[in-house]
Amino acid sequence: MILELADIRIQPGKQAEFDEAIQRGIAQTIAKSKGYLGHKVQKGVESPERYLLMVHWATLENHTVDFRESPAFTEWRGIVGPFFAGAPTVEHFALLTESA
Repeated sequence: MILELADIRIQPGKQAEFDEAIQRGIAQTIAKSKGYLGHKVQKGVESPERYLLMVHWATLENHTVDFRESPAFTEWRGIVGPFFAGAPTVEHFALLTESA
């Protein structure tokens, strides 16, 4: 399993609109993609324009190839992209350890 971590910064004052857009975008695109296992979205408390999107994928290629090279990615960016203050930082992680 691979964790995709996207650090997203949005335009100030757009939080309510983005909250709706990211949930809709995930449901319409990411959640229907090959290898999708689940997600979490965290909102910044001290930095209200900052969001962390965490998506669990079965494999790295499920994100980097199956999703990113599909029409679903274009649809995703069309839904959430207009709110971005800059390009998100995206990294992938493999689980080392976790609590029970």
